[in-house]
Amino acid sequence: MWQEFSTLFGEYWQQFVLIASAHALAVASPGPDFAIVMRQSIIFGRRFAIITSLGIGLAIFVHVTYAVLGIGLLIKSTDWLFMLIQLAGASYLIYIGWGALGSKAHKTLGKVEQEQERPVMTDGKAFRQGFITNVLNPKATLFFLSLFTTLVGPETPLLMQGFYGVWMAFATAAWFAFLSYILASKQVRGFFNKFGHWIDRILGGFLIALALLLLWSILSRFI
Repeated sequence: MWQEFSTLFGEYWQQFVLIASAHALAVASPGPDFAIVMRQSIIFGRRFAIITSLGIGLAIFVHVTYAVLGIGLLIKSTDWLFMLIQLAGASYLIYIGWGALGSKAHKTLGKVEQEQERPVMTDGKAFRQGFITNVLNPKATLFFLSLFTTLVGPETPLLMQGFYGVWMAFATAAWFAFLSYILASKQVRGFFNKFGHWIDRILGGFLIALALLLLWSILSRFI
C-alpha cells in the first residue's frame, strides 16, 4: 500500500498542496472553533482546551466522510436539509454563547472556594464540546462542500481522499492544541484572571453574532 500511496502522491501532490493551503487559511481564520478553544483555555486551562482541540480534529472526519460518500452533494442540492444543518449549528452557537455571556468576575477567594465556584468540566464534556462545535459549524460544512466539489473530484482516488482527511484532521487538532498551549500559559492566564470574564462575555457575544448572521442568511432567502 505504501508503494501505491507514494505513486499516487507523486501524481496528486499539487492537489494536496492546494487543499492543505486552503485548509490552513480556513482553520486559522476566527470562527466558532477558535472561540470555544480560547474559552476553554481561559476558563478551564490547557488540559481541557487540548481535549477540546482533539474533539475538533476528529470531527473533521465527519465532514470528510459525507463529502467522500457523496452526501455532500445531496446536502448542497437539498435546500431544506442544508438549512436544517445551519439551524442546528446556529442553535448550538447561541447555547454556548449564552452561557459565556453569564460569566462572572473571579473573586479573591481561597483555592478550595475558587474550585467550587468554577463551572464543572470533564474530559468527556470538553471533547464533546469541541466535536459538536465543529460538526455543527456551518463554516466547516460550507468549506468541505466547496472543497470536495471543486478541488477534489470523483477522479481522485479514495486513498488520496482518505489521506487528505487524515491530514486535515491532524493539522486541525495540532493547530488548536498549539493555541491551547499558548493561551493557557501562566502569563496569558494571569491577564485573563483579571479580565477573563470580560473576554468570555466578548467571546459569547461573538458566537451569538455568528449565529445571528447565519440565521439572517437563512431568512434572507425568503425575503
